[in-house]
Amino acid sequence: METLMKTLQSIYVKKLFAFLVLIIFLNFNPVLAKPDPPAEMQEWLKKAELGPYEPNKENWDEIVKKATEEGEVIVYTSSGRIQKLVKPFAKVYPGIKLTVHDLGSTKSVEKTKREQQAGIYNADVVTTGNSGQVIHEMLNKNLLVNYVPHHFKKRIPKEYRDPLLIRVNEAVVFFYNMEDFPNGSPVTNIWEFTEPRFKGRVGMKNPMSSGSTFMAVMTLIQHPDEMAAAYRRYKGKEIQLSEGVPDAGYEFWARMLKNDVVIFKSGSKLAAASGKKGQKNPLLAFANMTYIARNDSKGFVNAIVKDLDPVAKLLYPTFTAIARQAPHPNAAKVFTAFVLGSEELNQNSKLSKPYTKGRSSDLLLGLAPYFDPGTRSPRNDVPSPEGGEIWDQMKEWHVDADFMWKQGARIRDFWIQHSSM
Repeated sequence: METLMKTLQSIYVKKLFAFLVLIIFLNFNPVLAKPDPPAEMQEWLKKAELGPYEPNKENWDEIVKKATEEGEVIVYTSSGRIQKLVKPFAKVYPGIKLTVHDLGSTKSVEKTKREQQAGIYNADVVTTGNSGQVIHEMLNKNLLVNYVPHHFKKRIPKEYRDPLLIRVNEAVVFFYNMEDFPNGSPVTNIWEFTEPRFKGRVGMKNPMSSGSTFMAVMTLIQHPDEMAAAYRRYKGKEIQLSEGVPDAGYEFWARMLKNDVVIFKSGSKLAAASGKKGQKNPLLAFANMTYIARNDSKGFVNAIVKDLDPVAKLLYPTFTAIARQAPHPNAAKVFTAFVLGSEELNQNSKLSKPYTKGRSSDLLLGLAPYFDPGTRSPRNDVPSPEGGEIWDQMKEWHVDADFMWKQGARIRDFWIQHSSM
């Protein structure tokens, strides 16, 4: 009997210890724990009818009325195309001024964090990529509030509106110049870009300052087994890792850097370097897929490497959220609905180029500047743009916010180390 009691006591102590460890982990783990909003934020949430205070049913006319009384909406964005919405927004909502701060993805995050830490609440809406930081450093630390206009909830799949609304899905792909390669893509396997024949001929934005490029770099690193398998298919043998390189995902970027990949500050200049007509030995580009639209607007001759082993498209989200204690919360709600398109828009809508003018613009609203083959609305009722079928034809890997959060610092250190060699 005494032995049995000691055994039961031992089991109880072990279970109690495990429970306490779990409680400590949940309360202090930065990924899982989300603190309660402070009192002043709670008061603002209640007044703005956001977060836990969102009503079961919105009175949209009342929201628009309050937004017009607020008179302005201030947006921090990673996308220069948001600036193109100023006039269309004023046409629909003449009493609300749209003020846009085009900051890029990294600076959108940094400026929002820095201001709020100083007690400055200037932004109404933050729309950017950089999913690891946005989810874990901003949303999970009460710097942002998720908001989905109620009339769009049934039109947006849960994974695109929870935990944070995705404004658009975009992707990074490889471009080649059709004049330089008239017979089609010069590569079929991603490892070909690391070969001597492409030394100094592949360009990309700096992932240390471009959130979308960093997400794409990380997504390739996140799939080391698939990258190693692609190497075997290409070379017919196992990959030999460089000294200090942990796996095939890292090895790809170590070899790309050693092969003198050309780093750009501007995505527009990168797209021109690969796609401008009449160039001698134009670059290939690891670039945002949306720049394929420059073929129409700038006369470029970029083509997308559609069939690439092991993956052709690295998909990343661009989020939209209301900033903590936004000074114009109702105007922020109205702008959020505007960038998702009109309620009239549906799969049967007839849309024609230019999408930013006429009836197409009236239906697309804030989607109009993004209506191209390299971008997708989160809504399930939006038709594809002309040429958009390529999006569904390409194998894709998705950015993982948790992987970015946990491994981001390690990958940044790796990049800095290998880019300086």
